[in-house]
Amino acid sequence: MTENSRLTTPFNARTTAAEILDGVDLTGRRMIVTGGASGIGVETVRALAGAGADVTVATRNPRAADRLVEEFASDATPGTVRSAALDLADLASVDDFVAAWQGPLDVLVANAGIMAIPTLQLTAVGWELQLATNHLGHFALARGLHDNLRAATAARVVVVSSGAHLAAPFDFDDPHFERRPYDPWSAYGQSKTADVLLAVGITRQWAADGITANALNPGYIFTNLQRHIDDETMRAVGAMDEAGNLIEADYYKTPAQGASTTVLLAGSPLLDGVGGRYFDDNQEAEVVAGGPDATGGVAAYALDPAAADRLWAYAEKTLAAR
Repeated sequence: MTENSRLTTPFNARTTAAEILDGVDLTGRRMIVTGGASGIGVETVRALAGAGADVTVATRNPRAADRLVEEFASDATPGTVRSAALDLADLASVDDFVAAWQGPLDVLVANAGIMAIPTLQLTAVGWELQLATNHLGHFALARGLHDNLRAATAARVVVVSSGAHLAAPFDFDDPHFERRPYDPWSAYGQSKTADVLLAVGITRQWAADGITANALNPGYIFTNLQRHIDDETMRAVGAMDEAGNLIEADYYKTPAQGASTTVLLAGSPLLDGVGGRYFDDNQEAEVVAGGPDATGGVAAYALDPAAADRLWAYAEKTLAAR
């Protein structure tokens, strides 16, 4: 990929999710949005269903999506919304969700995630919880739905990553912090690097089946994703004052703006046939070296085809051994 081949769009960081799909008809398109009952997931679902799509909100608590379901229950609304139970950290739950899905799937949006859990937490099978939820659960879900994606015409997978991937390559030697000291931000960043590599891997593995995938950074948005971050850390990064009030810098986005790049990758015709790339502020990002001093773009190691293939093999082996 060269600088001259980067995909550009007429949108920007302040474009809302609904504006991305202005004039786009998604009627008849079947989509899944994980974590679609909160944060930017809500605005993702609202924009896709507003353009006519049939959207399933996959979430640990399906009742949390009741408001969205009701919002699109009227015949006057263009699309439909339903909800289903899915816990990405529990592979039995992933298996149940996959078994219940019938028919083609046009778009899978891997949106759900957790961030910066302060202490090391492991799943029942011994996986670090952020990697399990943000990456391995989504890998298992996508792989389980492969035939459904293949049955659709030009299916897409959209993976919500983060700029935090710039500081943490995937550690193939110790992904679950069995030997190295646990650090919440290293764990989060690693899981988000894995998410970019997942988009590269899906495109490499499944493009012949008509399936492409792209990853994205939604930007800075106040949502419940920050629920595990203590006040001291929030103050250190300039997101909270001494009185405990949240501070929104100029570069912060509303949830509707934060969902826009997801919606671009999920529903815009501008992304027809495009795969294996990373987007930020509705533009394909510049490839950079990455590291602690990186402030934007996508790390070259997150788009590395060899790393994507290695991670794919690791994830398959890890799932098989559960």
